[in-house]
Amino acid sequence: MLLFSLPVLGRASELAFLKEPNDVIAVRDRPLMLDCQVEGEGPISVMWRRNGVSVPTGPKASVLANGTLLIKSFQKRRESNETDAGEYACAAQNHYGMLISRKARVQLASLPKFHIHPESMSVDEGGVARLTCQVNGIPEASISWEKNRTAVNTDDNRYTILPTGILQITGVRRADSGVYRCVATNIANTRYSHEAQLTVTGKRSLAAPRIYKEPVILSGPQNLTITVHQTAILECIATGNPRPIVSWSRLDGRSIGVEGIQVLGTGNLMISDANLQHSGVYVCSANRPGTRMRRTALGRLVVQAPPEFLQWPQSVSRPAGSSAVFTCMAQGVPEPHLIWLKNGKILTPGDNVKLTNNNSTLAVTRITTDDEAIYQCIAENSAGTNQASARLALTQSTELPEAPQDLTATALSPTTLQLTWAQPAPEVTDGIIGYVLHIRMLGEPDSRELQEAVSKTTFQHDFTTLEPATTYSIYLKAYSPLGASQQSSTVVATTLGGVPSSPSFFTKVLNKTAMQVFWELPSKSGKVEGFKLSYRKVPQPNFQGQEVFPGHINTHTISHLEPTAVYEIQLVAYNGNGDGTANKRLVSLAESGTSAKTSGQSPCNCKQEDEGSMTGIVVGIHTGMACIIFCVLFLMFGYRRR
Repeated sequence: MLLFSLPVLGRASELAFLKEPNDVIAVRDRPLMLDCQVEGEGPISVMWRRNGVSVPTGPKASVLANGTLLIKSFQKRRESNETDAGEYACAAQNHYGMLISRKARVQLASLPKFHIHPESMSVDEGGVARLTCQVNGIPEASISWEKNRTAVNTDDNRYTILPTGILQITGVRRADSGVYRCVATNIANTRYSHEAQLTVTGKRSLAAPRIYKEPVILSGPQNLTITVHQTAILECIATGNPRPIVSWSRLDGRSIGVEGIQVLGTGNLMISDANLQHSGVYVCSANRPGTRMRRTALGRLVVQAPPEFLQWPQSVSRPAGSSAVFTCMAQGVPEPHLIWLKNGKILTPGDNVKLTNNNSTLAVTRITTDDEAIYQCIAENSAGTNQASARLALTQSTELPEAPQDLTATALSPTTLQLTWAQPAPEVTDGIIGYVLHIRMLGEPDSRELQEAVSKTTFQHDFTTLEPATTYSIYLKAYSPLGASQQSSTVVATTLGGVPSSPSFFTKVLNKTAMQVFWELPSKSGKVEGFKLSYRKVPQPNFQGQEVFPGHINTHTISHLEPTAVYEIQLVAYNGNGDGTANKRLVSLAESGTSAKTSGQSPCNCKQEDEGSMTGIVVGIHTGMACIIFCVLFLMFGYRRR
């Protein structure tokens, strides 16, 4: 580790890399230097890591004054399999925090033996010969060919040497017979392949008739994966009589273009400085001249791109107890994976640290001094890595943004709610760095609340994977570099999927003019938005005195009623989709001090006499006597008329 001070170049309170290490290929027993230059407020300590472990400084390795790592003699010990190769990263730290550079892959230059050697072959005169060899070198070896141990004459356009180690000879002649071998060369070594004999057979007279042969593709394009700016070579060599014409197209019908496109030999396609638009399936066609007869072969080209940031996290200052949101968006092929570091260590989400939107949004709530640090977003894919950083600092609050306005919620499906809010004026938007939506099921405690962060240019957001027919409570906060605004007005919305079921309720007669109604609440939060309670005096047709209660209330007292009267009580549960089925029951105020329960149907008042009073018995006797007298009079008048 080396301590040193740097001049302040712009961001005095932060750290930033001026140079980061790049992938490199080292040569055994030679020195290696990896760049790392940092700006920021000193003193700054710089240390290097290899495969996540600190690189010790000493006689073998040292850190120069500008942060560069010098390995004096790069080694790989055969007997112990120890090597200086690996993934190197530079770590810089000052009193504000720690910053980690991108990873640089360091490989040892090597050139092992050929794993595919050319094979002897016989070719008819006038035909096509194809010899191949392969060797895996670091860096990739330069391949050349020798005939009878003399370099092949590449000025002869019948000879085509592909960088992949393929030699093509078209219109073979007797003079092409001989012994061929590959020569591979890179900074580590030079290697020779086994030798192969090329024999040219047959002798065609100029007067002899030409024998027709259908087009045949001897070797077509292979699937290939490269990185942007590299060169792709798609092989296609064909034979036939007459000699077929080789052409290229894309399977999707798009034009191949002309810039950076070159044909090697009689039909090999070379794409220089490849970009993402070059990805696709390429079709090699061998056509017999003057006819529609052809043979085709396909190969897929995949062009990868290392991560590039579309949006960087921005440094912010926040007062203690407030919240901060960092956004990091990257693109690449394949899709980059995002991870976050806090002062050089992998960030672990916790009670006040949340990662959402595939790790592209980092939200830190209830900020304390422990949260003050340098946060890094690392984007990685198979084509490379990239990093961006931001600092979270504690500060005294001065002015916060106003609460968001006009928050509305709309149910789109049984599992989705769409939230929209008003776009602030441009001068207000400039001071906002993002929004955070807070959602919970109605009736749940605040500790069960979920949060989702969205960018400052977003004024609409969909909550998905919600529960059907469930009511949610939602509010919104805006964030500036100083902290969070007051929350917006709370909206209550229900996902599609139906209305609540009929609630069970109980009644208790308190005295001659009052009764108490209490009902059962759903076992799960969010299933009911509220209740509607109403009543009517029998036999009046209309209900009166409707009261509306929120979903957490389960009792109410109705007073100022008429003594000894009979009332019908009606209770309805509702949510954003409408009212559920009403539950009703009859209650007599003459039943003072009694209680009853209903679970969905209005009971017959005549069958609830087990707990009746003496007044009910007297009323029953009088009613019975009246019925008997009426029946006797009816019989007498009927008999006398007859």
